[in-house]
Amino acid sequence: MGAESGYNKTLVGDLVSENYVFASVLHYFGISFYQYQTQSLEEVCKKHKVHPNQLITELESWALRKEPTNEELYLNPIEVLVAYLKRKHYYFVRQELPFLANIISGIAAEPKYSALMADLRIMFPLFVEDFIHHIHEEENRLFKRIELLQDVEAGNYSLIDALTILERDPVHLLADAHEVHDDEMEGIRKLTSDYTLSEDAPLTMRVLYHELQNFERELTIHAQIEDELLFPKAIQLEREALRKIRNKIRIN
Repeated sequence: MGAESGYNKTLVGDLVSENYVFASVLHYFGISFYQYQTQSLEEVCKKHKVHPNQLITELESWALRKEPTNEELYLNPIEVLVAYLKRKHYYFVRQELPFLANIISGIAAEPKYSALMADLRIMFPLFVEDFIHHIHEEENRLFKRIELLQDVEAGNYSLIDALTILERDPVHLLADAHEVHDDEMEGIRKLTSDYTLSEDAPLTMRVLYHELQNFERELTIHAQIEDELLFPKAIQLEREALRKIRNKIRIN
């Protein structure tokens, strides 16, 4: 699928309508699709000094991306699982959320959707603030806790210090306090009537609802990976480290 096969002359609005992912790819190159719906890809790329083939190559790359299955993640060491979750956090904060914020703040809503968009422009920044706070808390508490457990396992602490570390902030308490992001999007879900639109809705609204729904789906999967894979692995690591330290103390 090369740009030379006809994409150059295709209108941006038609490209996005055919594949909503194209809106994300355009955003990745600093182009807001809703500003250029009636212009050709060639015109827009020339304006932004981007070669059309770069966009098409990136689109193909996104289409080929494959997330690991839960089984594949489970078979890897806990540090691989943590690295994967950190990469997803980075992707959410650097790509997904800015893209959604750009659409919400930038599109000129038709009268039918003006009240809804006004509410969404108030609600979404609050959601983003809560979400980023959650990520920082998770990385500073849970991920740091896992690093500490691995240091204890590696023998990097004295027996007494290791025991103190292991008995402080146990993982199961962090698991009990873990928030599920699906609930945080409840307000957006209600506001958009579960992302329901009429068939004649404009492309901008269709892309927005699709991306909101997709982001919620990703958050749900992300939370499930943490709850069903990360926490059990961390609890198991903690128990084993505690057992070893207590045995060493008993022997000494």
